Amino acid sequence: MKAKVHAIIVAAGKSIRLKDAVRKQYVALDGIPILGRTLNIFDSCQRVSQIIVVVPKEDLDFCRNEILLSAKLQKDVILVAGGAERQDSVFNGLKAIESDGGIVLIHDGVRPFVRQEHLIACINGAAELGACILGIPAFDTVKKVSLTNEVTQTLKRDTLWLAQTPQAFKVKLIKKAHEAAKQEGFIGTDDASLVERLGEVVKIIPGSRSNIKITNREDLKLAQALLQISASGL
Repeated sequence: MKAKVHAIIVAAGKSIRLKDAVRKQYVALDGIPILGRTLNIFDSCQRVSQIIVVVPKEDLDFCRNEILLSAKLQKDVILVAGGAERQDSVFNGLKAIESDGGIVLIHDGVRPFVRQEHLIACINGAAELGACILGIPAFDTVKKVSLTNEVTQTLKRDTLWLAQTPQAFKVKLIKKAHEAAKQEGFIGTDDASLVERLGEVVKIIPGSRSNIKITNREDLKLAQALLQISASGL
């Protein structure tokens, strides 16, 4: 019997970098909000049983009435208020999972181009090892710099990867990692870093360069281009 799979879609950002009246997760791409596009991918994944959507507290009614209703999702959906930081928002989402069993996928709501096969691969990896994340190998030369932007070292690119989402974990493990981080006042740059500091193995598997995170206007232009490429069948 396969473990139950939950998906936490984190869309509680304030959209500071976009500098627009509309939060980035609600901006429409060809008439469909970015968050709605992301939700549709997870809703169509047969392995996912439940979707937990984390949004700013003040947006709960808007998301319930505008985003979720228009998306017409078929799966069980829970709407949760986010916290001050992304880590707090994920923690709030984890608290909505009643059982400590199963697998949870944690994904950025503004990554609307993730592929179905990558969801499945992350789920299978987490079921096997406890933690599995998407990423891509660094494809540019990577420089380490000082606080004054002076290059101090050129890093070996063949051991460097850029982490993406989703990141998949056994529910019990990621809850333990978040609780430990909260108690110790540790803030990580992603959820995997919280598991790593427990000494647990985190497997990284190849994702896609098209799995972009939309954070600014340049990303929006790239997202529009990706939609056009997809529509043309290239």
